[in-house]
Amino acid sequence: MHLNPYGEYAVLLAASLANDWPTDRAGIVERTREAGMTMDFAHGADDHAACRVVVDDWLRIVDSDRDEDRAAMLNLQMASAAAYPRLVDHNGEGWHLHYRDSNDALPFVLRAVIGVGTSLHLVTRGMSRLRRCEAEPCTNVVVDVTRNGRQRYCSVRCANRAAVRRHRSRAA
Repeated sequence: MHLNPYGEYAVLLAASLANDWPTDRAGIVERTREAGMTMDFAHGADDHAACRVVVDDWLRIVDSDRDEDRAAMLNLQMASAAAYPRLVDHNGEGWHLHYRDSNDALPFVLRAVIGVGTSLHLVTRGMSRLRRCEAEPCTNVVVDVTRNGRQRYCSVRCANRAAVRRHRSRAA
């Protein structure tokens, strides 16, 4: 049962930030808009650096190879940013759920949304559906949203590069 879009969109936002880090706060906000977040964020002097910490913490979850460790890290992240779920209608765009307190600072919102979204993604699609690209030397994050759960590469380019390498190694 699909209860909320937090999962896929939030994890894809996190991967987008991790794979191509914006040069400034405006770039981060632009990505949140592309992901469908419409709220205004309170301005903080260190938002860019604080958001990088959020993404770096999330990458530790991506890089973990134990489900128990992933769950423990996610629980800590959600505990630091979450409050009771609440119905909100900010900007008059319709009622929806927030899984965070009323703090609207950009790093705080990202930590809550990415933590809850990643948790929903992993428990609904599978704990192994978040990884690094398997095409050497690429280190991009792969958010597996495929039906069969077999996505291993971040892009068609990386998949093709890996296929060519396999072909050449067999031919050699």
